[in-house]
Amino acid sequence: MKIQCQRDKLFSAFQTAAMFAPSRSPKAILQNVKLIATKDDVTLMGTDMEVGVRVLVEGVEVQTPGSAVLPVGNFGAILRESTDDVLNLTADANGTVITGSRSEFKLPGADPDEFPNVAGFEATAFHNIAAPAFKEMILRTEFATEVESSRYALGGVLMEFEPAKITAVGTDGRRLARMMAPAESVEGHKGPESNTIVRTQSMRLIGRALSDSDEFVHIAARANDVLIRTPRATFYSRLVEGRFPRWRDVFPQRTDSIKLNLTVGPFHTALKQAAIACNNDSRGIDCTLANGTLVLAAATADIGQARVEMPIAYDAEPIVVRLDHRFLTDFLKVLSPEQVVTLDIENGETAAVFTVDDGNYGYVVMPLSRDSAN
Repeated sequence: MKIQCQRDKLFSAFQTAAMFAPSRSPKAILQNVKLIATKDDVTLMGTDMEVGVRVLVEGVEVQTPGSAVLPVGNFGAILRESTDDVLNLTADANGTVITGSRSEFKLPGADPDEFPNVAGFEATAFHNIAAPAFKEMILRTEFATEVESSRYALGGVLMEFEPAKITAVGTDGRRLARMMAPAESVEGHKGPESNTIVRTQSMRLIGRALSDSDEFVHIAARANDVLIRTPRATFYSRLVEGRFPRWRDVFPQRTDSIKLNLTVGPFHTALKQAAIACNNDSRGIDCTLANGTLVLAAATADIGQARVEMPIAYDAEPIVVRLDHRFLTDFLKVLSPEQVVTLDIENGETAAVFTVDDGNYGYVVMPLSRDSAN
C-alpha cells in the first residue's frame, strides 16, 4: 500500500476512528486503527467488537491500494506532532513507513486480515433525521441511563421509530429522560418488533464523533444491531438485550397539578449554590414553593447548611419536595441557560416532571423521602 495524504484531514479522520479503539483489550489488534486504501477511496476502521466506525478520509491520493494496521498511540502522535502538510504512507508485511519533507517514522506492522470487519451501511430502509437533532437526542437521554445496572435494559437508550419521528428514552429507574424529534421513514423503515436499545457507551461515542458539518443521519435498526450513517462515517453498535420498562407509564396523567415556568440559568445557579451543603451521603435538596418564591435548602452535619431563594410566579398552597441535586444538575446541563422549562408538580410525594420545547423533551425525577438523610 502506498498513499499520499493531507496531514490535517487524515488526523481528523484518525481521531474519530481512534475513539472506538479500546485502550485495553485481550485482543491486541483492536488497539489499532485499520486503514483500507482502494482505487476509489481510503477508509479508517476502529472497533471494540461492541461498537465500531468506518470513516472516509478526504485529501488522499492512492498510489497503490492495500491496507495497514496503525497503532492508536504512536500513529496519532506522529499526526499530531508533525509540521508537514503532506505525508506519504507506505505499508507492507514489515510495517508502515510515514515520511514528510524532513521526517521519517517506521512503525511495526500487524496482519490487517486479523482486524475484525466493521459493517458498512447497505440498508435501503432507514430513518432520516437531521444530525444536530440526533446529537441533541443523544445528549439529552444517555445521561439518565444506568450503565452498571442489570435490571431490565437500563444500560442503553431506547429508540422508537414512527413514520414521522424518532423517540429516544433513557432511565435508571429513579429518573427518566425522553426526547422526540422529527424524522422521515425511508422505504417503510420501522425497526424490529423487539426493543431497539442502543448501548449507552455506544451512544456516547457516536454523539462525540458526530461533526458539526454533518447535515443528516441515517439510522437502520435491525434485530441485533443498529447502523448509523452520516456523510463521512458509518457507525455500528450491538443492541442491549432485555425488556425496557413501560416508560409511558412513568409520565403521570395530571389534571390539577401545578405548572411553573423556570429559566434554566437562574435555576441552575441557585441549585449549585444550595448543593454546596450536600455530600455523597446526603444528596437531597428541599425545594419549597410558597409565596412567590422557590427556596432551595440543604443541610449536612459535616458541611453545614445552605438556603437559596429565587422569585417565581407561584401563589398556591406551599409544596415541599426533596430531589437529588445531581439528577437536576444532569438535566439542566444539557439545556441552554436562556431556555425555559415547565415544572409540573402535584405534591411532595409524587414525581416532578420537567418539559421543554413544547413537550418534545421531558424529564421525570422521583422524589426522595424527606425522612431519609439521602
